Amino acid sequence: MRRVMNPHSLEAIRELGTLLPVQILGQSHATTRILSVLRRGQLGLRKPGRPRGTFLLLGPTGTGKTESILVFTQHLFGKDAIIRLDMSEFQTQASLGILIGSQLGEDGYLGAERKRVASGTLLLDEIEKAHPRVLDLSLQLLDAARITTASGQTLDFSDFYIALTSNIGGLEIMSLQYSSPATLERFVATKAQHTLRPELFARIDEVLVFHPLPYDIQVAIARKFLDGELRFLKSRGFDITPDTEVLPFLVRKGFHPRLGARPMRGAIEKFVGDAVAESILQNHQHHGRLVVAREGTIEKLRLIPNPI
Repeated sequence: MRRVMNPHSLEAIRELGTLLPVQILGQSHATTRILSVLRRGQLGLRKPGRPRGTFLLLGPTGTGKTESILVFTQHLFGKDAIIRLDMSEFQTQASLGILIGSQLGEDGYLGAERKRVASGTLLLDEIEKAHPRVLDLSLQLLDAARITTASGQTLDFSDFYIALTSNIGGLEIMSLQYSSPATLERFVATKAQHTLRPELFARIDEVLVFHPLPYDIQVAIARKFLDGELRFLKSRGFDITPDTEVLPFLVRKGFHPRLGARPMRGAIEKFVGDAVAESILQNHQHHGRLVVAREGTIEKLRLIPNPI
């Protein structure tokens, strides 16, 4: 029977084509392929008894792998429609019992989360760190979209997307960041295939390699977070205009060679927040220009009055 979509759901799918590339900067090669899987999944163009779609996202930390999953899940299903597992917490065989129960009558963490979330995304972060028995469970989910808990209950994940992330090759790729995109992707994909089990790749719709972020994308990400912070402050009665030096300063403070753009949001909240707090405490100034101030070897942001 053909699945009938309501107009709201159809519009949400269309909107993702614009939303995802705006939210996940510098990874258009990956977001295009993510959107392809999502469209088929949301329109019911998948075989029964399988997840809506499956992804393996590879590449350095802080390049948008996990964020892309969070963005599309929230847009399509709501902010609480994600079940997220950090596989570094499931490195022993005993951890299998945590997931699906260890004795009769227990459904484990997955059972409890499946009751909470009717449909959405199951996200398995750093899949390479999982114990082999836990990885067996992941393979079962990717293939049949269902598992059985210790209580005998069958958990159905056919209304879910299943996304796996891995940092395999993430450190090495930084030394290859000036190579062609094809070279980067080939290197990371090959390393992942040598590290992960071959049967994993046979069950994945899209294996995606996220690229290191060039400087212009770092600036664009800083601008996005800064705009968000300034909108928040404006809602609190602050009218602030950033100087041209502010974005390069925030990139220096918020981008890390190994962590990518992950520290950016926190750095912006800290430095902008400190500048505003200092201005309020010193002269009750709620308006002005945000500038980079240098005191010896120390750089910080300062809010100064607009010129009259």
